[in-house]
Amino acid sequence: MAILKKKTKEEKAVKAKEAEKAKKKEEKKVKVPVTEAIAIGRDLRITPRKARLLIDLVRGKNISSALAILNNTNKLGAHDIAKVIKSAASNATNNFSMNYDKLYICKIYANDGIKMKRYMPRAKGSASGKVKRAAIVTVVVKEK
Repeated sequence: MAILKKKTKEEKAVKAKEAEKAKKKEEKKVKVPVTEAIAIGRDLRITPRKARLLIDLVRGKNISSALAILNNTNKLGAHDIAKVIKSAASNATNNFSMNYDKLYICKIYANDGIKMKRYMPRAKGSASGKVKRAAIVTVVVKEK
C-alpha cells in the first residue's frame, strides 16, 4: 500500500508541473502590440547645440515631410539626422510591420556624445585647449 501512495504523489507532482508549463505557454502567447520604433545615431560629428537647431525643424512632422525639410536645409548635420530618421522608419516598417505613410516623429532629441580634447598651438610655444564635440541623436516614430 505504501508503494501505491508514493506513485500517486509522484504522479500528482508531475501533473502539477505540466499544468504550470501549460500556464506559462499561454502567458507567453499574449503579446503587447508595439506602437513605436526607435533609432539611435551615436557620436555624430556635430555639436548637440547645432543638431538641436535641425531637430526643432522636424519634430512632430511625418517622415516624408521631415526628410524633405532636411534635404533642403543647408546645414552640416542635416544628412546625418536624416539618416537616423530613415533608420527609425525602416525599423518600424520591417521589424514591427507599421505603415510607412502613417508614421510621424513622436520624439527626437540630441544629447552629448564623446568630447575629443585637442590642443591648438599658440604664440610663444604655448597651447590652448580645443573640445571637439559629438552628439547622440535619438528618434522615436509612431503611427497616427
